[in-house]
Amino acid sequence: MNGFDFLDGRWNVHNRLLADFLDPGSGWEEFDGHTTGHLHWSGAAHVDEIVFPSKGFRGLTVRLYEPETGEWTLNWANSRTGRLEPPVRGRFDADGTGRFHGDDHYAGRAVRVRFLWSGITATTARWEQSFSVDGEETWVTNWVMTFTRA
Repeated sequence: MNGFDFLDGRWNVHNRLLADFLDPGSGWEEFDGHTTGHLHWSGAAHVDEIVFPSKGFRGLTVRLYEPETGEWTLNWANSRTGRLEPPVRGRFDADGTGRFHGDDHYAGRAVRVRFLWSGITATTARWEQSFSVDGEETWVTNWVMTFTRA
């Protein structure tokens, strides 16, 4: 289990955010942020705080490894709501891609959520979030973060 060892430390983060998370034609907004992550429990837990200076809010992610299932839960909260959102759950494939899924709501609609972690090296990583409203037949990628080591 190496999990989120790569994300330990300080990172610069370039964000691309879809204006409407369910409308691929709604246009993208781009902005920068930075994050600092820390490993706990010999790597079985990772906590980071991300700061979005131009947006006026921060996010906090708690990632926990469950030895019984071999899966991670990823739990997100942001300073605007102060609420822990429903987790996504999954694991890293043999090729190093992390795939995590969960259920949530957006604009009053039930959505299936997918997080993908890819392109992981010592100095780079990519995260993307996608929503599906049709039972995972189609996905709308609505937030992409490109990480570079600070």
